[in-house]
Amino acid sequence: MKQLLSIIAITSSLFFISCKKDIASLNTNPINPETVSSQSLFANATLNLSNVMASTNVNNNNFRLWNQYWTETIYRDETRYNINGRSISDRWWATFYRDIIKDLDEASKTASTETVQHSAAEIKNRKALNEILTVYSYYTLITTFGDVPYTEALDINNTQPKYDVAAFIFDKIRVRLDAAIANIDTQSEGYGSNDLLLGGDMDMWKMFAYSLKMRMGMLVADVSPSVAQAMVSDAADKVISSNDENISFSYLAAPPNTNPVWEDLIQSGRHDFIATKPFIDTLNGLSDPRLPILFTKNSGGIYKGQTPGRSASFSAYSGPSEVISDPMAKHTFFSYAEMEFLKAEAVERGFLNDNTAQQHYNNAVEASLLEWGCSASAVSAYLANPKVNYSTPVPGGYKQKIGIQSWIAFCNRGYDGFTQLRRLDYPKLSIPYGVPNIVNPYKDGETPGVIVRMTYPVLEQNVNKANYDKAVSSIGNDWITQKLWFDVN
Repeated sequence: MKQLLSIIAITSSLFFISCKKDIASLNTNPINPETVSSQSLFANATLNLSNVMASTNVNNNNFRLWNQYWTETIYRDETRYNINGRSISDRWWATFYRDIIKDLDEASKTASTETVQHSAAEIKNRKALNEILTVYSYYTLITTFGDVPYTEALDINNTQPKYDVAAFIFDKIRVRLDAAIANIDTQSEGYGSNDLLLGGDMDMWKMFAYSLKMRMGMLVADVSPSVAQAMVSDAADKVISSNDENISFSYLAAPPNTNPVWEDLIQSGRHDFIATKPFIDTLNGLSDPRLPILFTKNSGGIYKGQTPGRSASFSAYSGPSEVISDPMAKHTFFSYAEMEFLKAEAVERGFLNDNTAQQHYNNAVEASLLEWGCSASAVSAYLANPKVNYSTPVPGGYKQKIGIQSWIAFCNRGYDGFTQLRRLDYPKLSIPYGVPNIVNPYKDGETPGVIVRMTYPVLEQNVNKANYDKAVSSIGNDWITQKLWFDVN
């Protein structure tokens, strides 16, 4: 009897222990793990970065409107620079800090712990890629707002981080970019198939980094010419050198992995965007062969744009083409055309002497036309057009020539076009109709002008006011017409 009781007691104890173990396991969510791999974090950051840069969603990305490629048909607040109505600055800011930079930072921390799964060289490469996209993201923030949090940006316990001066941040991230380039081992793996952008090609990642360095160097051409020349000279022969090397994010045909432009224009079923009169008039005036590729004809069978800010019937004007709104349309981060435009400008500024500025300009224009599917004969005819030909004198000199053509080339890369336009000051855009009479984005006493920056997020003004006030004082004011540190001419 005692033996039977002992067996029962042991069995009961084992059952109790087993139940405790099973109950405890309920605290673990198998589809929401406590730890996330570095490759998952990197993939998420990469997708978020491409999506926000490609987007046409008025809640996130309005640069096609502000560059006057497109305008809105009925709801025109964003065309008219109403940033606060949809908390646009808050969303842009949060996407970069929360969904991109933070994920990349965590990816590097996690990669350091993955020594069993990956070699030291592979981990080093992963960290280098995280750094490159982090530099890209901070570059975007300081060219959007000016001074932003940097040294205290990622401390989750600090809800009031200080703002660092934009030029200081630029110096820090260019050093980080050089270090990342030096750390890449092209003979080792990076993120492999989890690299949604370049498929694990480390040589292409080096090209991405050097193309970013080229862009960053030319950004500071007016304020730090010696730094600009050093960066450009180092990068020039290592950047994209043909359309075959264009660096683009590839989307898929079916949701949820489609291009955000398709989601905004087609899946939504809305007809919110049409071409602007300034852009259509420019393309028509140059007999530009990209026009029928970029836009549709209106109901009258012609290409027609509306004055930015005026209401419009969708059918009466040209809309974005099927090429633009294809679900599989790629988002381009860097292109051969961009690199050649930058080189043409670098030659004019005396930063490079490897070729004539006209040849680089011609290369850039040709690359853009071919990228959009124009024929070789169309390219030849276009470059022969006196209005396009680099040797034809214009009042604004090389800045006007390069500025107009790069404005056209960046027509589906809103933010890149926005930065290029601010640097070169061409084309000369007018403020949209209805600004500031209907929506007033200006402070009292400010002269209305075209937008050249985003104002700081409303949340920052409320939660981090002391540091916000210091940043405003540092950059000049928190107006949309306040030129940023690199935009001095």
